[in-house]
Amino acid sequence: MAHSINRRTFAATGLAAAGLSACAAPDPLGEDLPPMGDFELAFTVVVSENAKKIPPSRTATPEQLKSVMTAEVERRFGAYSGGTGYVIALNIDGYSLAPPGIPIVLTPKSILVVSANLWRADPQEKLAGAEQISTFEGAETLLLGSGLVKDADQQLETLCRNMARKVQAWLLRNPTLIGLPAGAGRPPRIDDTDN
Repeated sequence: MAHSINRRTFAATGLAAAGLSACAAPDPLGEDLPPMGDFELAFTVVVSENAKKIPPSRTATPEQLKSVMTAEVERRFGAYSGGTGYVIALNIDGYSLAPPGIPIVLTPKSILVVSANLWRADPQEKLAGAEQISTFEGAETLLLGSGLVKDADQQLETLCRNMARKVQAWLLRNPTLIGLPAGAGRPPRIDDTDN
C-alpha cells in the first residue's frame, strides 16, 4: 500500500515539475500589450526596506526585491510612448518565496504584496493609490510548490513579473487616469490563482 502511494506521489510530482518548467511567467516583450492611452513611464520608484518576510519563506534582500521589481515594471511599461510621463511607485509590503515542501501534502506558496501609487511626473501630482495588490506565482504551483523546482531568484522574477501585470490591470480598470476613455481599458489576463 505504501509502495503504491509513493509511486503515485512520484508520478504526480514528475508531471507537476514538467508543468512548472513549461509554464514560466510570460515575458511582456513577447505579449501583445494593451493600449495605455497617453502613458509613458517617466521612472519607477520601488521601496523595499520595510518588506515583511511571510513565513515559511526563503530570504530576499531589500536590494534584490527593489532591483527585480524595478526591472519587471520597466520591462512591462518601457515600450509605451504616449507622451505624458507617469511614475509608478510601489512599496513592497510583504513577500514569501516558498521553500521546498512535500509534494501534494505540503506545498508552500510564494506571494508578493505591494501598495501601488500612480503619479504624474510633470507637474508632479499623485493620481491614484495606495492600492494594495497581491499576486502568487501561478496555477501551475498548486500541486507542487515551486520551492522544489525553482530557486529563490526564479521565484522572485516570476512574482515581480506577475505583479507588473497586475499593476497594469489596476491602471486599465481606471482608464481615465492615463488618458483613455472610461470603459476603454483592456486588462491583461492574469493566471496567478488569486483572481
